[in-house]
Amino acid sequence: MEHKHKNKMTAAGLLVAMGIIYGDIGTSPLYVMQAIIGDNPINELTVLGGLSCIFWTLTLQTTLKYVILILRADNKGEGGIFALFALVRRHAKWLTLPAIIGGATLLADGIITPPISVSSAVEGLRMLHHPDGTPFVTDTVPLVIIILTGLFLFQILGTKIVGKFFGPVMLAWFGMLAFTGLLGIENDWSILRAINPQYAWDLLTTHQAGTAGFWSLGAVFLCTTGAEALYSDLGHCGRENIRVSWMFVKVALLLQYFGQGAWLLSQNGELLGVKKPIFELLKSELGVQFLFSGIMLATAAAVIASQALISGSFTLISEAIRLNFWPRVRLIYPSDQKGQLYVPSINLLLWMGCIGVVLWFRESANMEAAYGLAITMTMLMTTSLMAYYLHIKKVDMWWILLFLVVYVSLEGAFLVANLQKFWHGGYVSLFIAGVIILLMWVWFRATRIKKKLTEYEKLADYIEPLKELSKDETIPKYATHLVFMSNAARVTDIESKIIYSIFQRRPKKADIYWFVHVDTMDDPYTMDYKVTVIEPDDIIKVNFKLGFRVEQRINLYFRKVVEEMVARGEVDITSRYKSLNEQNVIGDFRFVVLEKFLSYDNEMPFMDRLVMKAHFFVKQFTHSEDKYFGLDSDAVKLEKVPLIIKPITKCNLKRID
Repeated sequence: MEHKHKNKMTAAGLLVAMGIIYGDIGTSPLYVMQAIIGDNPINELTVLGGLSCIFWTLTLQTTLKYVILILRADNKGEGGIFALFALVRRHAKWLTLPAIIGGATLLADGIITPPISVSSAVEGLRMLHHPDGTPFVTDTVPLVIIILTGLFLFQILGTKIVGKFFGPVMLAWFGMLAFTGLLGIENDWSILRAINPQYAWDLLTTHQAGTAGFWSLGAVFLCTTGAEALYSDLGHCGRENIRVSWMFVKVALLLQYFGQGAWLLSQNGELLGVKKPIFELLKSELGVQFLFSGIMLATAAAVIASQALISGSFTLISEAIRLNFWPRVRLIYPSDQKGQLYVPSINLLLWMGCIGVVLWFRESANMEAAYGLAITMTMLMTTSLMAYYLHIKKVDMWWILLFLVVYVSLEGAFLVANLQKFWHGGYVSLFIAGVIILLMWVWFRATRIKKKLTEYEKLADYIEPLKELSKDETIPKYATHLVFMSNAARVTDIESKIIYSIFQRRPKKADIYWFVHVDTMDDPYTMDYKVTVIEPDDIIKVNFKLGFRVEQRINLYFRKVVEEMVARGEVDITSRYKSLNEQNVIGDFRFVVLEKFLSYDNEMPFMDRLVMKAHFFVKQFTHSEDKYFGLDSDAVKLEKVPLIIKPITKCNLKRID
């Protein structure tokens, strides 16, 4: 019922959608036309061809692919490349690769978007001058760094309150884009002829000097870079709210682009230089007195765009952790609002990345070369996952083939055009994406190796030994209730390492042994559990089924399970010490979490050895298992156990008598 409700259109939902998902694509007019013109003189072919490409890109790529088609592939109301992967991963193992590439390149985009958006807006201040003609601001880098640093510092407080203001601000921003764009079009209504796709074709196939020709697609692509956010934020806004609000947003964007085009045609033959068409249009139509207000509104919109990318990165990482693509880093939930999330380590990495990009490129025009290349890869990966989703939904193969041909061709063309940017800055985004891809692959591969080689035993074989241990008066009691976090999904199984920990490492006598297992489900917000009483008041197994977007708060969930079992009379949790039992004092609970480390006693293939060494190297910088599961540290015993992939068989040791 909740899923259906989220898909209903409401006025509040439309405003929320305006504030959350359109920041990236909504700030594109700050730099797209400037990127298309580049260092060449302004000419009619480039302006009309560029506008035609923008119109059809927003129509085919953003509207048709994402708003109409991709939004149908929702996972219980949730969207995004990992939500799509969760829908199809059980059908084909090879789909892991496009999911990892898509997620990594989307994270890389989160490092480029804030600098280019904020820099593009703040650079408008260069158009403001003192009475003597000197500009108010010449070097915008310090101001950009201050704004970005403040934004990242703000993350720890959460965005619940400020988020309510995002919608009205973005509504004002799109209103200004539409109004000033319309004023520009009124000066030259002939600019609307650029809707004809012939102009796009003429630009892309020309060899005329002073035009970029086919390579213009690298700049054109910047107009749709925020399309992936439409899908990623499906769960926050709902399908119908996105679709209806997009109609208004698309019209506002197109009016602005065509308005800028009309202004550019009036400058035919001139060099654009450092001028920004959006602010030149604003100044020419509303006057210089409105320029400062426009720049401030643009800066606010850029900050909102950055905030959306940062929040999206946090969500993406939390999903990656549940899907075993990322180390188990600390997750903080700063408010009780659903979806509010803060990841300190990612916040620091994003901040360092953004500041590095600003200091390296300094100008937004230079950042354009690094922007777009990574997100093209994300879109191609989404296309491949979507095609397989259509396949398992039994859509006619000819429709799937048409979908693949159209979008692999379109996005492939964007990718080829963007590759021209490689030596001009594109290597930055690809390097960042490559590092993230390597980390995700190592983590996923290492997790598979560990799971494959974990040894299990039948729990039934240890029922009597556990009961005898509980009654053994010669062994001091370790805890009244001893709770082990277990990887064994089957009720009948238990890891050998847990048995070793109980009986051999140090005999752990307890009155009741609890074994808790957590399954990550493909449904994003599943919160179910199953209790199996293997031996009344002696051995109990609890299996949690939690969605990949559910916070891991096992301490809280386990307490709830125990309370319900007590209410049903299924377990007695009072202390077994006589003096405390008479006073109905609740017995102590102690959790044991086994944390593996790589044993020296291993023989394994070279590649597996590299993977496992990299895995454990990264692991030492992450939080321990107990913090990931949300367990109280004062009631947790973290026990390290060696991971032996393959024991060494050759040992040339000789005894000398």
